[in-house]
Order: sequence, then structure tokens, then C-alpha cells
Amino acid sequence: MGILNRFTEIMKSNINALLDKAEDPAKMIEQTLRGLKEDLATVRKETAVVMADEKRAKRQLDDNAAMVKKFEEAAQAAVLQDNIEDAKKLIAKKQQYEENQASLQKTYDTAHENSEKMQKMYDKLTADIDSLEIRKDAILSKVATAKVQQKVNKIVGGTDKAEGSKQAFDRMEKKADQMLDQATSEAELNEKREKDEDLADFYIGGGSKTKVDEELDELLKKMGKSSPAQ
Repeated sequence: MGILNRFTEIMKSNINALLDKAEDPAKMIEQTLRGLKEDLATVRKETAVVMADEKRAKRQLDDNAAMVKKFEEAAQAAVLQDNIEDAKKLIAKKQQYEENQASLQKTYDTAHENSEKMQKMYDKLTADIDSLEIRKDAILSKVATAKVQQKVNKIVGGTDKAEGSKQAFDRMEKKADQMLDQATSEAELNEKREKDEDLADFYIGGGSKTKVDEELDELLKKMGKSSPAQ
């Protein structure tokens, strides 16, 4: 039968092993489930046909056996009634059904064997699908967790870059502090130099009195007062 040839690999396949080798488990499990469900629909349909063939063969076999029994009993009844010619006809008819019985038995045996194969195939596919459905959520959960972990890894890797930027800012801040210290030191040196120059100018000017002191001396002189320094 063509259906048995087409689905021979189903009986040999190990669905879990296929998943273990998958590069993308989430994609593979969905694809595998779709394929198996399509196969299951075909197997279910073909199994129903084969089972119907088995039932029909069994019915024909049983009907033929009933006819053998019927003509045997009729021949016996004819003999009891001394109807020998009728008995011979009934025996001949019984023998025809007996000859047909062997052919019908062979047909039934083949139909029964095919039916069992199809039912085993159907049961295996159903079990594989049930097993995958049970594992599906767990597998997809693991895949989702793995993807989150990958994102976390990328973010953690990004913090290394941020750390490098922070170190660069630290170096720039240190350089800015150095520039500020240098500028402050230069300002202090300039201020000190200006004070030194003022001191030099004071002594070079010929005395320690300022214009205010001189004007105060003159005012005291006019008013007949003595200078506080005298």
C-alpha cells in the first residue's frame, strides 16, 4: 500500500532527536508539530479506509462461512428426508463456498495486517504530537530565557564601553583640574609681582607718605597743629 510506504519513516523517526539537533528549537518545534499534524490527518483518513476494508473483508468471510454452514445443514436435512439428489446439489454448493473461503481468509488476513500497521502508525504519531505539545511550553520558555540572556550579555558588553567613556572623562577632568591649578598659580604669581612692583614704586618715589598724608600735613600746618608722627 502506498500509504504504508509513504509513512514508513514515521515509524523509524525519533522526534526528540530531531529537536535536539535543531539550530532554532522554537522554529523547529513549531515546524515539526505542523508537519506531524498534517501527517496525522492523512494517516487518520487512510487508517479509516484500511479499517473499513478490514471490516468488509471480515464480513465477507463470516457471510461465506455462514453459507458453508447453511448448505451443510441443508444437505444433512435432505439426506434425512432421503432426497439424495437434492443433498448432492447442496453439497456441491457448499463446496463452492468452501473453496471461496480460503481466498476470503487470505484477503481478510492482509486487510487485518494493514489495519494493525496503520493503527500503530496513528498511535505513534498521536503519542509524538502529545509529547511535543507537553514539551512545547518548556522548550519555548527556555528559548525565550536564552534570548533574554543574550540581550543581557549585549547590555553588559555595552557597560564596558561606558566604562571606557567614564575613564576618558576622568582623564579630561584631571586635565581640566591641572589647567585650573596652573591658571590659579599664574594669577597668584602675577598678583605677587604687582605687589612687589608697588612696593618698589613706593620706595623709589622718595618717601613713605602718600598724597593723602601730604595733604593732611598741610591742613594741620594751616590750623597750627602738629603732625601726629612728630
